[in-house]
Amino acid sequence: MSMIQDWPEPIVRVQSLSESNLRAIPNRYVKPLSQRPNITSHNKINPHTATTIPIIDLGGLYTDDITRQAKTLDNISEACRERGFFQVVNHGMNPQLMDQAKATWREFFHLPMELKNMHANSPKTYEGYGSRLGVEKGAILDWSDYYFLHYQPSSLKDYTKWPSLPLHCRDILEDYCKELVKLCEELMKILSRNLGLREDRLQIAFGGKEESGGCLRVNYYPKCPQPELALGLSPHSDPGGLTILLPDEQAASLQVRGSDDAWITVEPAPNAFIVNIGDQIQMLSNSIYNSVEHRVIVNPANERLSLAFFYNPKGDVPIEPLKELVTVDSPPLYSSTTYNRYRQFIRTQGPRSKCHIEELKSPR
Repeated sequence: MSMIQDWPEPIVRVQSLSESNLRAIPNRYVKPLSQRPNITSHNKINPHTATTIPIIDLGGLYTDDITRQAKTLDNISEACRERGFFQVVNHGMNPQLMDQAKATWREFFHLPMELKNMHANSPKTYEGYGSRLGVEKGAILDWSDYYFLHYQPSSLKDYTKWPSLPLHCRDILEDYCKELVKLCEELMKILSRNLGLREDRLQIAFGGKEESGGCLRVNYYPKCPQPELALGLSPHSDPGGLTILLPDEQAASLQVRGSDDAWITVEPAPNAFIVNIGDQIQMLSNSIYNSVEHRVIVNPANERLSLAFFYNPKGDVPIEPLKELVTVDSPPLYSSTTYNRYRQFIRTQGPRSKCHIEELKSPR
């Protein structure tokens, strides 16, 4: 597969546009009518669309109360099957580390542009400081900048691709990602058990603990003078395995597509992570668990920052419905692929709803 080496046109930092006090956003960022968010220019969200997705206390798993344990497992199972999204509290990470991680990245995005641009990325690996997903010339873009880096496997981890400023940021990042890998490994066991499988089954399908991928994308959504025309991130389902999002608690911006196709704004719970199923786990579970489309809206008065940690299969292991979940009545819904092959779609085409996983459905 030929790798795209560079962006099709000069990169414009959305933060620079925002800070230039524009009254109107450039046409490059104006979404077609069908994709525009249902908000006013004052960013008033329809109150009927604001809701909480399930908030699950993971402390219930580490108690002697067997009834509470079973209830917690059931709640996670239902969220994975019905919604694809849930929030977790008592997840094991110190809230102080969560706050430090957010503060560090906010500081990074407030550094002078020339320092940030030293880390400018390319579509070859996406590592570093970026402002677009996809390489289609003339594409309508999202109102966001980001930073993307690999944490594991060790063969992909490259500290020179991590920011060097602010001071101590690499240490904080290291601690933060290490804790998230532990949480992901724990959640993988729970998801396996809830499928009636051995608790290490999904982890083995990912290529084992040492080889599973872990990467961080920090999203920066600058103020937007016309939030009713733009999106911070276009509708998509996550191409990887499992996503753990640390949202900005100041203002809700994540929207999830509900069962009736309406967009539901997620209100973050204090000190919670938002967990969602990615396409790889949808395929491995033969659609018992579902990845769900989501998008991000922007705000005229406040910048926003979120940290998305992606836990993914090893790039070259075959991903297909697990044999234990395939029966005469439930034939395999997807043809075999690899994560390396799969993620090339979003890297070249950008976020496009759920059309890629739909293309992999086996002919019936």
